[in-house]
Amino acid sequence: MTPTFAAFEIAEHHERMARARAALVAAKLDACVIVAPEHLYYFGGYDSWVSVNSPQAMVFTGGDDAPTLILRNVDIPLARETSWIEDIRTYHLHADDYGQLIADVLTEKSVTSGRVGIETQSYALPHALGIELANALSPMEVVDSTEVLGDLRLIKSPAEMRCMERAAHFATQGLRAVYENLQPGITEIGLAAQIESTMRRAASDYWAIPTELSSGTRSAGGHATPRDKKIDAGELVHVEFAGVAQRYHATALQTLAIGSPGAKARELYDIGLQSLRAGMAAIKPRVSVADVEEASLDPLRAHGLEDAAMMRFGYGIGIAYPPIWLETLQIARGIERTLEPGMVFVLHSCLELPDEGLGVIQGGTYTLTETGLTKLVGAGDVELMMM
Repeated sequence: MTPTFAAFEIAEHHERMARARAALVAAKLDACVIVAPEHLYYFGGYDSWVSVNSPQAMVFTGGDDAPTLILRNVDIPLARETSWIEDIRTYHLHADDYGQLIADVLTEKSVTSGRVGIETQSYALPHALGIELANALSPMEVVDSTEVLGDLRLIKSPAEMRCMERAAHFATQGLRAVYENLQPGITEIGLAAQIESTMRRAASDYWAIPTELSSGTRSAGGHATPRDKKIDAGELVHVEFAGVAQRYHATALQTLAIGSPGAKARELYDIGLQSLRAGMAAIKPRVSVADVEEASLDPLRAHGLEDAAMMRFGYGIGIAYPPIWLETLQIARGIERTLEPGMVFVLHSCLELPDEGLGVIQGGTYTLTETGLTKLVGAGDVELMMM
């Protein structure tokens, strides 16, 4: 029976589980204890943000055992309305031993030794909880499975792409709110409120990262959240936010000018645009991510601004819960990976001059097909818009 609020057909989850079990076998893992909420959702269908508040887990092996979902007793209705998993175990917070419960489930699955995969890079696994699990599972060896599981999510299925496109629709509504409301005198918080309320009214789910919005001398802050600051004529305004559908995120970003900015701001924007175009031109199926970022840096080197590019050129995006929306895909130097059709990622050129109180960011969310890039949302390759 399909749960009331299931986002996908059970057959899709079964296909994902088959790939996960194969990945466990390939990584020589005897079992896996999923703790990251994005993986609980992707593999188990369980939609809940509370992993960062109350420990939750999904336990399975590389064999044909039925997966087991472990969660706090107060949250069992959330699992029943979204997850296809039938074997659900609960614990009472501060009264029951969560780590021992996981160990007991593994024992039931005949796993009492060997290697157990856990996403040790997840925000849902703080240090104290990691120590608790390692002690409870001893003598089993805990092995990081963040990339083993995360890499399985990089190529999106047709059903996932429909979620991405709907998320992009919500983000497009947010950009429209920017264009309609940006005027001298509005505060950063006021503009963010217009963006967020517009997306929520359009039926967007909540986003994993707060709206990033800054203006004037604050534009050099790449991850700045809005302040109670009035936006004045002549200032640059940087916005970055995501629309969300069934937990799939599509990020819109743009730098605009309110009125006419100074010559330095225009010049920096144009150089950033050259970088964005160069990086995007390098993207093709099976190209190295390192080569893509190198291409994006060539125009900056010509202007002596390589050091101003403080962010990676791109990253994978899809399912996300607070506090981040990044996937394991990183489009950056030092990474050995190639881009494949079906991947979805954020591409951006971000230049920051903190000492001058000036920064720009351009790009958006794109998907790669055999024939090239398709933009889902974001201003992308566009000349500076002056409102």
